Amino acid sequence: MNRVRTPPFPAGRPRSFRATVHGTVFADRERHLERIREGDSLNLMPDPASDENPEVWVHLETGDPVGHLPPEIGEWLAPWMMKGGAAKATAIRVRGRETPSWRRLLLEVFCP
Repeated sequence: MNRVRTPPFPAGRPRSFRATVHGTVFADRERHLERIREGDSLNLMPDPASDENPEVWVHLETGDPVGHLPPEIGEWLAPWMMKGGAAKATAIRVRGRETPSWRRLLLEVFCP
């Protein structure tokens, strides 16, 4: 039986954490916030390996991009995910246009 091995988790990094989603106001991604409810699962995907500043992008179940995790998280989480690590995200707070864009969507992220 072939088992897929999860790469070693980055030392000193949390396996679960909360993070805001950045970049929601660009490329008309903001419209997707209206479809997200607290408790919804969202997909996390790392940037392609060729990107020199890798980010982890947040997508709806439909594949539509919503934004990305903060760069200080992406710099360690994206390389781990590109090597086969997986992360899950759940929306825990969704706010409207009255809230600054970088604070509109708060996720709980878990790296099993």
